[in-house]
Parts: sequence; C-alpha cells; structure tokens
Amino acid sequence: MRVAIFGGGYAGVSVTRRLERSLSSDDELLVVDESGTHIVRHLLHRSIRRPEVLGDLTLSLEELFDRATVREARVTDLDAETGVATLADGETIEYDVGAVCIGSEPAFYGLDGVADHAVTLHRPGDPQTVRSAFLESLSDDGRVVVGGGGLTGVQVAGELAALAGERGAADRLDIRLLEEADSVPPGYDDRLQDAVRKALVSAGVTVETGVTITGASADRIQVAEGGSIEYDCFVWTGGITGSSALGDERPDVRANLRVGERTFALGDAVRVIDADGRVVPATAQAATGQASVAARNVATILEHRRSGNADFEPRLERYRYDESGWTISVGDDAVAKVGPKVLTGTAAVGMKTLVGAEHLSRIGAVREAVEHVKEALTEA
Repeated sequence: MRVAIFGGGYAGVSVTRRLERSLSSDDELLVVDESGTHIVRHLLHRSIRRPEVLGDLTLSLEELFDRATVREARVTDLDAETGVATLADGETIEYDVGAVCIGSEPAFYGLDGVADHAVTLHRPGDPQTVRSAFLESLSDDGRVVVGGGGLTGVQVAGELAALAGERGAADRLDIRLLEEADSVPPGYDDRLQDAVRKALVSAGVTVETGVTITGASADRIQVAEGGSIEYDCFVWTGGITGSSALGDERPDVRANLRVGERTFALGDAVRVIDADGRVVPATAQAATGQASVAARNVATILEHRRSGNADFEPRLERYRYDESGWTISVGDDAVAKVGPKVLTGTAAVGMKTLVGAEHLSRIGAVREAVEHVKEALTEA
C-alpha cells in the first residue's frame, strides 16, 4: 500500500523516519514537499547574522531518509476522505493512508500594505532578505521595526540588535519590537516574559506592547492607537496561517489527529486540540510530539485497511501536549524554561544549543549537529 507524507518540516520528517522503521517493506512510503528540503526553522534567525550557517539549516530530504521516495512538488488541493492530492501541475497522487504536514505561511490578516512592504522570516532565502534590508538601514542611522512579539519576533529582534553591535551601530540605530498583547512573548509564563523583556532591553531593543499595527506604506507603519511609526526596515513576524491546499486556514484537528477516513494532519498546517482540550502552540516541539502519535495511527489505519474489516473502527492513540520547556535566543543571550526554573545567560545559551543539536541528531543530520555546537562554542 502507499503511505504519503505531505511536507518535509518537523512533523513530516519525524513521521517519515518513524514509519521507515515500522512499515512493511512491501509498503510504499512517499514524501511530497515543495522544496525537497527540511528547514530547521527554530534556528533560521541565526543565519540573519551568520549567513554561512544557512547551509547547515537547509537539509536535503533524500539524505535524511533511508527508504522513502521524495517527490519535489507543491500540493494545491487535498481530499482527505478519498485520499487524492492534486499538485500544481495538475497531476494527482492517490494514497491509501496519508499525513498532512505541509506547514504554514505568514499571516498578514488583510492589513493594508503589510505584505507589500514588510520582509518575513519563513523560507531559506528570507534571512538574506532581512539582512540586506537591515544593513541598508544602517547607512541612514535608521529605525528597524519588528512587528509581532512571539518567539520569532523576539529572536529576530535579538539577532538584529547583535548585528548592529557588530557593525558599530548599536548607539545610533533604533530597533523596536511591537506587540499587540501586553507582554512578549504573549501567552507564556510571567517569569519567562520578564526575563525575555530584560534580555531584549539589555540587547538594545525597545519593546512596545499594546500596539496594534493596522497597515503600512513604504516608510511608515499605521497603528490603531493613532498616528504612525516611521521605519527604514520593517520585519513582519505577526503570525501564521494555513496552506492554500487547506483553503488558507488552519483547521481544528482533534487529539487523534484524524481529518478523514485515511488521512491525518499535524504540525503548523492545523490547529491541534489535544486530549485535554488544550489548543496546542505551533512549535517544533509540539510538531515532533504529534509525529509519534500520527505515525502509530497511520500504521493502525494501514493495518485496518489491509484487513478489509469494515465492521469496526480501530482504536487510535490520542495526542496530549507535554510542555517540557522553552528556549529563546536573544542575540548572543538566551532565556530558557526547564520545568519550574527559568534560566538566563550561559545556562540558557547552553540549553538552546543542546536543543538545536538534539533535533539535528534525531533526524540524522549528525554533521550539522556538530557544526551547530562548534558555532555556539566559537561565539561563547
């Protein structure tokens, strides 16, 4: 039978590697991904300041898998019930059991001019675009605005502040992080938020909360609170939306991750409601946790279809979100939460490095994991 995995992000790679170990050799395992690469997104901000690390953060899917076939193509539509995916060139792919892990896109919420004038951090080419726009602002003693104070926004602002320091521009460049909520990153533990704010301020970032961006022109950002904010470089990190293959939405998915008779969905592509009724954050940690549940459920449905017994529904595993901790970079600094403890400074930087190296090692990118640790030691 054919098992199809759509998307090669954290969820897609983790599901595929698990299925490679558990499926019968008679089953076909197909991975369909638009770029044919796995992007280590939680470290992508590092390549704004260190472009040379991008190669270690963009990994060939074919090199990560042992037996899966990788098809480089964009999925434009997917029928979860019939098991048919339509590609951009009109071709269709049929599958017996599938997992939708096609990730997300930056969300602009219909804000006038934001998509046209802001730069984002989502694809492999984006760090260079952000870096170029930022370096242009240095010559004018300019102002850099990061719109959105979630994890990505915090880490981008921290990298830009560190880059400004390396270019001798820390005292003459205004870097602002704007967030609509009353704290950054919103929705996290108060102690972690306090530590993150202190790290940002120490790095030279002005943090402004309670600011709602309503639009942007070529040099100004409009805010709901009145007036506008002039900028030379505008980076948008204000959230995510679903893939066009799912109707530009992130549909709610129950804890068994099932979205159709033969299809599961996980990761950023959907909004997972776990076994305790909690909305799960769209993070790498959550995606890899969901992958273990999805892989077992894919195998269960595959065996059920193979048996031909339609008189009963197989028992599926339910995903329960386990927040084991958080690590957030702020330039050369970091903040981490491990259990009840909030770590800062060297301990947090070490934890951030360990998490990055662990993910790379888990997916088989051992050389890249070693390089990641070497880079961290060099900057320490």
